[in-house]
Amino acid sequence: MNVLVVLFALLSFAACEKSNTDSSKTDLENLSGTYSDQQAYAYGEAFGQRIFTFDESQWTLRFTLALDPKLEFPVFEFRTFGTYEVLEASEIVPDAYNAIFYENKKFLTLKTDQPELVNAFGFGNCQLEKDIEKDISETGCALWAAVAECNADHDLLKLDAQGRLYFGQRPADNNMCTADRRPTQLTPPVTKQ
Repeated sequence: MNVLVVLFALLSFAACEKSNTDSSKTDLENLSGTYSDQQAYAYGEAFGQRIFTFDESQWTLRFTLALDPKLEFPVFEFRTFGTYEVLEASEIVPDAYNAIFYENKKFLTLKTDQPELVNAFGFGNCQLEKDIEKDISETGCALWAAVAECNADHDLLKLDAQGRLYFGQRPADNNMCTADRRPTQLTPPVTKQ
C-alpha cells in the first residue's frame, strides 16, 4: 500500500512538473506587451539597450548601442520585426527554450557623424545619414545580412517566475542565422513595462 502511495505521489509530481514546463512554453508563445532593459548593459566595450514588443506572435526589436551606460553618446539604432516560434526546451540552458525569431525587415539609423566611429562599426559603405532610418533589408549592412541571406535568428527564450524575459547572448559576429549558431548562454533579462 505504501508503495502505491509513493508511486502516486511521484506520478502526480511528474505531471505537475510537465504542466509547469508546458505552461512556460505557452506563456512564451503568448507574450504580449513591451519588455526592455532597466538600464543599458555592457555589450563588448559599448553599452546596449533593447526594447522588445510582442503582440499575437508578432515581435519587434529596437536596439540602441552607445559608448556610455546612460546612452548619451549613441552610435546606432537597429530595428527589426516579424513573427517568432518557440520550439523544444533547450538541452543546454536550463529552463530556456529554443526559439526562432523571423525578421521581415531590418532598419538601421546612424546616430553619430564621427567618421572614425562610422568606419569602426563597418558603416562606411552603407550610405547612411545621421538620424535617418534606412531600410537595409535588401542590402544588409556591417554585421547585419540582407533578409534574403538571413531572415531568422536562432535564439533562446526564457521567462522566469518574476516575469523577466531572457534571450541568448549574441556572438561577436552577430550570426545566428542557422540552428548551429544558436547561443548557449543568456543575456541579462528585460522587464515588462
